[in-house]
Amino acid sequence: MKVLQINSVCGRGSTGRIATDLADILKTGGHRCKVAYGRETVPEKYGDIAVRIGTDWDVRLHGVETRLLDAHGFGSRAATARFLDWVREYDPDIIHLHNIHGYYLNVELLFDYLKQAGKPIVWTLHDCWAFTGHCAYFTAAGCTQWKTGCGGRCPQKSGYPQCLGLGQSRRNFDRKRNIFTGVSNLTLVTPSHWLAGLAGESFLREYPVRVIPNGIDLNVFCPTYGDFRKRHHLEGKILLLGVASVWDERKGLRDFIKLSGMLDSRYQIVLVGLSKAQLRRLPPNITGISKTADTQELAEIYSAADVFLNPTHEDNFPTTNLEALACGTPVITYRTGGSPEAVDGTCGLVVACKAENIVSMLGRVPNDPEACLARARQYDKRQRFQEYLNLYRWLQTGETQ
Repeated sequence: MKVLQINSVCGRGSTGRIATDLADILKTGGHRCKVAYGRETVPEKYGDIAVRIGTDWDVRLHGVETRLLDAHGFGSRAATARFLDWVREYDPDIIHLHNIHGYYLNVELLFDYLKQAGKPIVWTLHDCWAFTGHCAYFTAAGCTQWKTGCGGRCPQKSGYPQCLGLGQSRRNFDRKRNIFTGVSNLTLVTPSHWLAGLAGESFLREYPVRVIPNGIDLNVFCPTYGDFRKRHHLEGKILLLGVASVWDERKGLRDFIKLSGMLDSRYQIVLVGLSKAQLRRLPPNITGISKTADTQELAEIYSAADVFLNPTHEDNFPTTNLEALACGTPVITYRTGGSPEAVDGTCGLVVACKAENIVSMLGRVPNDPEACLARARQYDKRQRFQEYLNLYRWLQTGETQ
């Protein structure tokens, strides 16, 4: 079987690691796989399967078109045309889409090809961008315009993908609906039941939807003990950890800042994934660490923490929750999106979206590493991604293993 995956990044961030983890399993089974991507660098170990779509300049130009014209997903025409020439030559048996937004791909050209090619298509939705006129998430804004056509003033025009000019959410909605519907042999996959429900209310409702939770590598994310606490002078502290590839208000950075002012000296917050500017603005009881692609280092940090906090206001099915559990660390997350779906009463708590609710529950979080590990085993990537292989096989032959 020859598979092509398409995602904004390859081997980095949650979606990039999902794509390469799936590629690893495909290769182990004797299949061929390429991961086409648009942005950032690729870990050296995946250089042989990575295919860049366009260049840094293409990404910048697409970004300018988005800022000025609210045309996200409709730039990168030349880069996409060149890429599709390569796809025709590669001639995959299965095409698996992940995040097709991210300033690197022209969705109109891509779907024109998909409709003509007639190949089995799997599209994993990692957020809501596919069925809105602008945004990737709308929960925190309380917006429901995506159900009726994004016809009003977009409340998130200044959010990702940011537009500084005249908003075009209605036009974008209509274009997406026309482009993304009417594809034969397309199956949607969502990592969470929450997102599956939303897709079923959207214009994508014509497609079958399967829920396949994200998987993680339990050989990498497991209890890993090192000198993290000693190196950062955190001995004797109750360590509260947050991890994100990009820290913003949606991911809960403001909640962590507020939380830092509500905790006594027994506690220390550690945040991983901060930018240089964010690192300079931290209060003293938050230890900041910049982005890292070193999963071994991440596992050590997860293992050193007493509690993993995920105050996300909008999310699909965050793999950070799974990674923390796999390292034996309990989770407290906000009751939003699909984030609560990985947590039960044996390994963490789910609270309403306020920092005060985290503080009130810190003394009640379960402290049972074995229960965390047992929960994490349900998300072993070998089991979860076997579901994708079974789906590929069924789409090709009508048979499952």
